[in-house]
Amino acid sequence: MHKPLVSVISVNYNQAAVTCEMVSSLRKVTYPNIEVIVVDNASPSDDPGIIKELYPEVKLIRSAVNLGFAGGNNMGIAQAQGEYLLFLNNDTEVAPDFLEPLVALFERDSRAGIASPKIIYYGTDRMIQYAGSKGINPWTGRSITIGQFEQDNGQHDVSTPTVLADGAAMMVPMRIIKEVGLMPELYFLYYEELDWCEMIKRAGYTCHYVASSVIYHKESVSVGKASVLKTYYMNRNRLLFIRRNIRGLALWTSMLIFLLAAIPKKALGFSLRMEGKHLKALARGLWWNLTARHIQDNRFPSRSKTAEPELALP
Repeated sequence: MHKPLVSVISVNYNQAAVTCEMVSSLRKVTYPNIEVIVVDNASPSDDPGIIKELYPEVKLIRSAVNLGFAGGNNMGIAQAQGEYLLFLNNDTEVAPDFLEPLVALFERDSRAGIASPKIIYYGTDRMIQYAGSKGINPWTGRSITIGQFEQDNGQHDVSTPTVLADGAAMMVPMRIIKEVGLMPELYFLYYEELDWCEMIKRAGYTCHYVASSVIYHKESVSVGKASVLKTYYMNRNRLLFIRRNIRGLALWTSMLIFLLAAIPKKALGFSLRMEGKHLKALARGLWWNLTARHIQDNRFPSRSKTAEPELALP
């Protein structure tokens, strides 16, 4: 039986030990034909060489600069040989049989363009992070995720077309990437995978949630204090996503809701907590959108430096 090669691509940034745990779980998969590509995004203080030392089968690519999430994945795409590419966060571990259902979807449906598995919060009593998506909430600019924070009791065990994939784990055929284009790099952090999903759908392909494929994500389920960098990119990119992917009256409605409701609420919260750096990052994100041009062009950005280095945390 034909078992097409799957290229698993993951981006590492200063988390070599965590990435090694992901690769260790990939060694246990039952699908017989995979290659593992790890792109190190110029880790400043953590040598990624240990990944190759412990797991010599890994194709380790070292970027000279931090290219962001999309740029790092795109560097991996350039080296991938697989018919199908699985983009996997480095802070995940996988069920041994997670690849077969994903590959089966694409093998039987030529219009399937992108798919994500069921995602469970690692270390919990099967608390769901993702079981499909309802799309973007126009009031907040946030993705509306099906099943999030529910205990997995089988209520989301039916695979189905869905609105958006999840960037923690998503599979795309190489032929579709060659047709649609690479992941848009102008986002740098956050929303790039959602935008890419919309690009794939506009090309006539479908997005899917595959319930019988399961991975475990180590992202914290608690709400901690957000970094200034996250405040900047999350809010900058929510507005950017709206501008790039919504048309007509809905575009203006969504922008007004975001600018007149969501942003003032955030600004008030930062002001009351006297979080001046976050307030400044919020303003800078809005200013970026006011001054950015040619936002539909995916040939971004210059790779001579990282984006917005002055916002990086010390």
